[in-house]
Amino acid sequence: MGVDCTLFQQLVDLSARFRPSGRSLMLGRQGFRIEPPFAKSYEKSLRRAGIEEKRFHFVQEDGYSEMLFRNLGLGEIETMDYAPYEGPVIQQDLNEPVPKSLHNQFGFIFDGGTIEHVFNVPQALENVYNMLKPGGRFVSANGMNGWVGHGMYQFSPELVWTFWKRKCQCLVHICAGIHKIPGTAKPLNFPDAAETGRRLRLKGKIPEGRMYLHYEVEKTTAKARTGSALQSDYELKWATA
Repeated sequence: MGVDCTLFQQLVDLSARFRPSGRSLMLGRQGFRIEPPFAKSYEKSLRRAGIEEKRFHFVQEDGYSEMLFRNLGLGEIETMDYAPYEGPVIQQDLNEPVPKSLHNQFGFIFDGGTIEHVFNVPQALENVYNMLKPGGRFVSANGMNGWVGHGMYQFSPELVWTFWKRKCQCLVHICAGIHKIPGTAKPLNFPDAAETGRRLRLKGKIPEGRMYLHYEVEKTTAKARTGSALQSDYELKWATA
């Protein structure tokens, strides 16, 4: 797991418009190193955000990414992981409920490709929701297309709108498909099917290669709805039948 050039660009953009309050957390201890073919892309994204430091200012000697988050103003980030071998601050199996002592504790949670490796995805997502405090943001980038065999799952934009918006009543700031290789294709912004009244039509629109489902949600003070998360376009059909 690691923050590649594309995810670096997303984090730089986030840092220009958001500062977390309180604790920050990353799921899995993410690595960070400069990818030589895209060296200029790091600098360009920093300049777009008005940041004068060079890309090497964000690299730490052991290859992990705590310095990246700290220097972008995204907090003294803690790590949660299942196994102890990478030295997580919090050892936790996301297949199981997190302890209540972690509820409403974090103003920022980052998942750079961990939940796709967790079998019990609904529980993992509920854990993230419970750990976020109101006003806190969750940023996720997991496989959407081209990642078969990498993890247990690839994810659809519908998950964002169904679970995070409707069930959890969060604000969705970003829901997009972004290519792993910078500059390969423009991001695909995914609308909410419940608002458009039709399921996404993506035939011929998704480029070849690995695509992330990248989204950013903000927890509100509204309580999550009880019951199952139901797919948006089906709910619309049932309501108008």
